[in-house]
Amino acid sequence: MTDPIADFLTRIRNAQTAGHRKVDVPASKLKRAMAKILVDKGYIAKFINIEDGKQGVIRMFLKYDSYGHPVIRDLKRYSKPGLRVYEGSANVPRSQNGLGVVIVSTSKGVMTDKEARKLNVGGEILCTIY
Repeated sequence: MTDPIADFLTRIRNAQTAGHRKVDVPASKLKRAMAKILVDKGYIAKFINIEDGKQGVIRMFLKYDSYGHPVIRDLKRYSKPGLRVYEGSANVPRSQNGLGVVIVSTSKGVMTDKEARKLNVGGEILCTIY
């Protein structure tokens, strides 16, 4: 697999399109940090780590509104393996004029765009969520 982050986002997107309540993805430290941000910002209900003797699995429980529509409206990969996108703290983009979340991988860890601006750090723009 050349882009595990794109696979992570695609699994979430496909599970929501199919109306599943949970989705399993192969685990890594970066994916756990991204899942934690999704829980903190209210895009998914919760996630648990399942040990399988290899790298492990992250099971995420998806959220839907009262009409059965997914809470995550848009989920896009920003930086790609063929074209990495790095921005300084002043140029970190906003998603939907601040209504969405941009996940940034910085030297101080994986965080949202607002946290990166607050700590005055830049880094690789991983994805945007709305």
